[in-house]
Amino acid sequence: MTALTLDLSSVIRLTHEQFEQLALANRELRLELTAAGELVLMPPTGGNTGRRNSDLTTDVTLWNRRSRLGVVFDSSTTFRLPNGAERSPDVAWVSLARWNALTPAEQDSFPPLCPDFVIELRSKSDRLQPLQDKLAEYLTNGCRLGWLINIQDRQVEIYRPGMDREILNAPQTLSGEMVLPELTVAISELW
Repeated sequence: MTALTLDLSSVIRLTHEQFEQLALANRELRLELTAAGELVLMPPTGGNTGRRNSDLTTDVTLWNRRSRLGVVFDSSTTFRLPNGAERSPDVAWVSLARWNALTPAEQDSFPPLCPDFVIELRSKSDRLQPLQDKLAEYLTNGCRLGWLINIQDRQVEIYRPGMDREILNAPQTLSGEMVLPELTVAISELW
């Protein structure tokens, strides 16, 4: 099953508060809101995608526990991007300084910022182009490093600000580069 996008623009333009109320009232649904005001209903993941997401989140979390440089989030966290979109990356990381700059109410809500680092993992039901668009959107909203892991094609697309995306074929490891120093993820285990 692929994601379902509803164009509500002819009926209503959801505010952040309305979207948050809708998402909280329908916790069993995975919802996102595009900058254009489209409501995206994402299907649940299958076992292999869930396992891979968990492995990636664990890798970043273990690195973060050692480095203490930020905060790690799983795929159930929605971020309110500067362009108005409400997005939920599969894995996200925010630097400690940026996280601590938020008020307690902002931390408890859908954080009003774009993560510094995101991972999107393409599941069997995902079309590639919408994920590529989502990674580009993260970059234009302040993300400093993004990985799009394309299991089907055994490729990883790396997104960095001001640079063309880099495509790696079946890499063994991925580096957090300067954004997440000394993070190395054994990506070969996901193939």
